[in-house]
Amino acid sequence: MKTLFAIPVLLLAGLVSCKNESRKADYQIQGIPFNEVKISDQFWLPKIETTREVTIPASFAKCEETGRVANFVKAAEKKGKFGTTFPFDDTDIYKIIEGASYSMSVHPDPKLDRYVDSLIVIIGKAQEADGYLYTARTIDPQHPHQWSGNERWVNESILSHELYNSGHLFEAASAHFQSTGKRNFLDIALKNADLLSQVFAPGKRNDTPGHEIVEMGLVKLYRITGEDKYLTLAKYFIDCRGKENNPKNAYSQNHKPLIQQDQAVGHAVRAGYLYSGVADVAALTGNAAYISAIDKIWENMVSKKLYITGGIGARHDGEAFGDNYELPNLTAYNETCAAIANVYWNYRMFLLHGDSKYIDVLERSLYNGVISGIGLDGKTFFYPNPLECDLTYKFNSGGTLDRQPWFDCSCCPTNMCRFLPSVPGYIYAQSDNKLYVNLFVTSSSKIVLTGNQVTLTQETQYPWDGNVKISVSPEKTGKFALCLRIPGWAENQPVPGDLYAYSKPQNDSVSIKINGKKISFRTEKGYALLDREWNNRDVVNLSLPMGIRQVVANKQVKDDLGKVALERGPIVYCLEAADNKNINGLYLTANSETVAGFKPELLGGIETISGRENNQKEGFTAIPYFAWNNRGINKMKVWIPLK
Repeated sequence: MKTLFAIPVLLLAGLVSCKNESRKADYQIQGIPFNEVKISDQFWLPKIETTREVTIPASFAKCEETGRVANFVKAAEKKGKFGTTFPFDDTDIYKIIEGASYSMSVHPDPKLDRYVDSLIVIIGKAQEADGYLYTARTIDPQHPHQWSGNERWVNESILSHELYNSGHLFEAASAHFQSTGKRNFLDIALKNADLLSQVFAPGKRNDTPGHEIVEMGLVKLYRITGEDKYLTLAKYFIDCRGKENNPKNAYSQNHKPLIQQDQAVGHAVRAGYLYSGVADVAALTGNAAYISAIDKIWENMVSKKLYITGGIGARHDGEAFGDNYELPNLTAYNETCAAIANVYWNYRMFLLHGDSKYIDVLERSLYNGVISGIGLDGKTFFYPNPLECDLTYKFNSGGTLDRQPWFDCSCCPTNMCRFLPSVPGYIYAQSDNKLYVNLFVTSSSKIVLTGNQVTLTQETQYPWDGNVKISVSPEKTGKFALCLRIPGWAENQPVPGDLYAYSKPQNDSVSIKINGKKISFRTEKGYALLDREWNNRDVVNLSLPMGIRQVVANKQVKDDLGKVALERGPIVYCLEAADNKNINGLYLTANSETVAGFKPELLGGIETISGRENNQKEGFTAIPYFAWNNRGINKMKVWIPLK
């Protein structure tokens, strides 16, 4: 199914498009919607298919089993007791519907469609007459959930999650409408959004959203309807922040006004969602102060608070960013949802600025910190994603040493449901007379560029191989620029800034051929700019150096002193005890000999790194970090002692 309106834009996971075609303010770069990108990739397609066939059905079943669906039934009947643990449990159903909608847009499934519609009926009946939708209160208004407060909204800034629930409702309903064309879920969301726009306004309520995402959701509704009130409310929620100037409110990024913030602080998921929403509103309103603020916050995050795996949120306490350079490994929290939020945020930063450094961070998170959160079976999950496991340290809540089929707080499993089907939407983008190739994934898409339809087709074995073949087939000969991202890691810079570096520079250079002839090229903001007249069936060959690298951390990262991490291409590696009996006795030297080899029978097919030191009796084998803990509980480490 194509986008419903005239201006297709990919934001986050879904199709978003603008009904009001006269409105010009927006991201100057627009993503190619995921359902307009067909993938046949050996790495990503199996994961997306597993999500469709296993993760989404299993997660719906868990919502039935754990009482999340029953909460809506009880709310409709106004009787019984709220039957689950947290007032935000409603959002698990919303997120799975969002993922199911994305899946159905590229893989029609009448049975799934009927089931989703049956859930929407139940949700609609649970909605109160004025649009309020929050089962933790509606079931028994006299005895609401203890986090909810005695009246609507009074605990919103701290615990109630009323607006968080609304945000996920808006995201899911937008996805469902744009994937199916049906208004049944959208009308529920709009009724709730209309209530919010009446309640929250200057001179009325100005509660700061405690757990952000409502801002992103309102922007989705604005794009669909063209109704200014939804964008106005999203901006209002941003501007409500920090009115007390209280450092204690940093947990929810409410310690100072947004435009005065310059560091990534507090709960990492909330932060990533907030900064994403700020980028959306900035793009649509031209608010330069917003952009300046999130630019500064991004610089702080990427230069001082980012894990080598692309994870964010160092502390278990508050699931939060730590201080600058506070990046412990054993106790690293790195919530799966935070890695997903990091992808959302960095994608928007790319849309704002057109710089490949944001896609570098996105790719690092995507191939490491995000997919480590889901088992290869598609139905077991991590909540935290530490960079070391010694079989003794345990998180007090939210996760254990082993992958779990569900959690009391199951935001991470359901977030994977909605995220993975959207991955094709991050591959390509366009702006004016430019086509961007951001990710290297076997895929094809037809993109209309200044009246000329261009078919782009990629063939690659990435991330295991650095060779990428791109066929460029315009409907008619035309001049435009193909912008090929040159990953930072291919030019001896693992991440923007100096938080991480390679111990030795790699001498192999990036090579580009057009129709078999090697060319010289210039780069612009990290992209090889191939600006020429293109003919049907022109072929570009990109070759990226895929040597094995040792990564060292900035000396201010105390946990990583005297250690190195192994990388190859975009993949971060780890040692796991299943492959290394003496994992605690292994070390590397600056000159360690290592070799990569593809093992089709191991962990779904992975490239491993193996090596041996002359004075060590045993060699070692390293596997991609994302694949660890798929063979039971094992000791693991990413950062390896250097001798």
